Amino acid sequence: MTATIAQPEVGRARLRKEDARLVTGRTRWTENITLPGMLHLAILRSPYAHARITSVNTAPALDRPNVIAAFSGADVAETQGVLACAWPVTEDMVAPTYTPLAVTEVRHVGEPVAVVVARDRASAVDALEAIEVDYEPLPVVLGLEEALAEGSPLVHSDKGTNKCYTWIFDSAEAGTGGNAVQAEADAEVVIKRRYVQQRLIPSSMEPRSVIVDPSGGEWTMYSATQIPHIVRFLLSATTGTPEHKIRVIAPDVGGGFGGKIGVTPEEWIAFTAANRVGRPVKYTESRAESMVSAHHGRDVIQDITLSARRDGTLTGVSVKLIANMGAYLGVVGPGVPLLGAFMYNAIYKVPAYRFECTGVFTNTTKTDAYRGAGRPEATYAIERAMDELAAELGLDPVEIRRRNWITHEEFPFTTVCGLVYDSGNYEAATEKALSLLGYDDLRAEQAARRASNDPVQLGIGVSTYTEMCGLAPSRILGALRYGAGGWESATIRVLATGKVEVITGTTPHGQGHVTAWSQIVADQLGVPFDDISVLYGDTRVANKGMDTYGSRSLAVGGIALVNACEKVRDKAKVVAAHMLECSADDLEFTDGAFRVRGNPEAAKTLADVALAVFTAHNLPDGIEPQLDSEATFDPSTFSFPHGTHLCATEVDTETGQVKIRRYVCVDDVGKVINPLIVEGQVHGGVAQGIAQALFEDAVYDESGNLITGSFAEYLLPSAADLPTLEADRTETPATTHPLGAKGVGEAGTIAATPAVVNAIVDALRPRGVHDVMMPCTPERVWRAAQDGSGRGSS
Repeated sequence: MTATIAQPEVGRARLRKEDARLVTGRTRWTENITLPGMLHLAILRSPYAHARITSVNTAPALDRPNVIAAFSGADVAETQGVLACAWPVTEDMVAPTYTPLAVTEVRHVGEPVAVVVARDRASAVDALEAIEVDYEPLPVVLGLEEALAEGSPLVHSDKGTNKCYTWIFDSAEAGTGGNAVQAEADAEVVIKRRYVQQRLIPSSMEPRSVIVDPSGGEWTMYSATQIPHIVRFLLSATTGTPEHKIRVIAPDVGGGFGGKIGVTPEEWIAFTAANRVGRPVKYTESRAESMVSAHHGRDVIQDITLSARRDGTLTGVSVKLIANMGAYLGVVGPGVPLLGAFMYNAIYKVPAYRFECTGVFTNTTKTDAYRGAGRPEATYAIERAMDELAAELGLDPVEIRRRNWITHEEFPFTTVCGLVYDSGNYEAATEKALSLLGYDDLRAEQAARRASNDPVQLGIGVSTYTEMCGLAPSRILGALRYGAGGWESATIRVLATGKVEVITGTTPHGQGHVTAWSQIVADQLGVPFDDISVLYGDTRVANKGMDTYGSRSLAVGGIALVNACEKVRDKAKVVAAHMLECSADDLEFTDGAFRVRGNPEAAKTLADVALAVFTAHNLPDGIEPQLDSEATFDPSTFSFPHGTHLCATEVDTETGQVKIRRYVCVDDVGKVINPLIVEGQVHGGVAQGIAQALFEDAVYDESGNLITGSFAEYLLPSAADLPTLEADRTETPATTHPLGAKGVGEAGTIAATPAVVNAIVDALRPRGVHDVMMPCTPERVWRAAQDGSGRGSS
């Protein structure tokens, strides 16, 4: 039974339910939680990027005031468990043992070595200096190509190699397209470029924090995590603790961006410490610890080749990546570059495609998912290279895209990778963006500035993107050797008074799920928006779920909600028909009530039915007295939002200063549940994309020390550094599920970076520049402008 409602909630720009509590400080961060008898934990970390641990003496720390316990990796070698990688991307992938505390060897600066547990945090931190550790320094390898070279120092000497894996997709071998090597040989035009995705550090407002309470023969973990359900499963699987005895709670979580998707050494260390002392233990990282030891993102070398005809038509794309894993494997780290493997063809009709990625170990902090996870890298490379192809052929960057993109009449479209794009309209999004920007007028101004040799040149950057999100289809994930499914679960509880509780397996950390889920359920059940509460983030309350990442919550979890609501309506319909003394087939559900067709005054609201079920005085024979329903949804494919982002920059060739004059984006995320939430997601995503283009860069010195270990050196943009964003939308609903919605959480980040860099290169192209390495700092831009080398300073 479908629901019809005259004034739907879906599509309304509702203020978020969550915000009043958040902005008035009535939050429950992990750091805010204090349990009876709770102790505090501090972690001693390695000052070396690679060294053998010859001895650790924790005894002196025990003499410090308020210290309860101190131990090293060797002390807990048999009980601390291991940190699992859930994505063994190839059968022969090298997967080193990853222990929470190092036992015999450290492999990156910041790796945990020993622990102090004390009555207060200050005492625990102070006692760290009393621990005596002897290290024998070992050779360090940092560069990706250096790590693959013959005779290079080995990060894991027992593995005999720094290569983690090589993963290949070839459309000719897969039967989804032609031979990319042959396409290059036959091409009239070939564009070869190398792009470097610098290392980035996810920087949430709230650092990671964890509490473990071992009371009563069970374990409760509070953690600032995106993945409480996955943490519970892996904690059980790697420590031997019965899963039903573990409860993981993600209370209010202050941002994640993928940075809290991991299972962390600190969570496992807190679990071990709590077991050793028999009391609750809390650990909250400092910002300095976060920068050096929480997982990093990107750090990929990309070699891309475009093969084309002289008219600009693509005939093939080849991509070869070297991806930095760091010293160890993150929970999904090896698979992150491969998420982009299916997106280098982007919105284009590419007939032949080859992708190869080699994962490499180095003496650096491990890498894992960061907002976009593989898709920003893919979009950056193809969108940068398309601009290069346009320049080679003397075509406008928009025109080269028009000649190659999938037209709206061609959907559904099977790509060269074998994925089926269900819907899209790239033409409409692009035309709206061009109109908003005033593209032709800006091109005229650009020509005038070039003709006058103005020292401040104007550049216009184009980025037309699509992405695969709604990370979910379990069969596809299984084919990619991913260690879990991608389904999502939801439960609807209808209370006796007609109020509704929603239990969701998704785990929000700023996305607005409480508001959006309330809007969806309000329409599905005809219940007022304010009569709906949403429960999440506690494995004892929401016992099933796959959590939040990969723009999957709405596209997967939202459909589970819709399906659960349908089950509620189906149950309630039988009871309502009994109450109205009619056949269930004669009822329709409109504006929150079951109405008799042809006699709409004869009606029963969901609240009427809920009370009747609660009292159970007069139910049809064989009907259980409850309306609660659960649904689990596993989609058949991904969702594919798309859009066009345009950036106009003013580049001062005398100083290297870059000013973003205009930034216009038109995104198509399918059916919009809440426009305010969508706009907020786009704004935040664009900010992070601009940050990669212009500001952020995690840099190590030759010894493996992170020299950008604070926000004084690792630059994040403030509001003053960002342009006013001019955002709009087109709407092409998804066709694979009833909501029609697509993901939006990563769209801005995916699109923004190439738009900005394309604009900078466009401004400098008359000087012979075809690339500026990211981040495009004033020095790099200035050097590129002066020498016309096409690279800028490395």
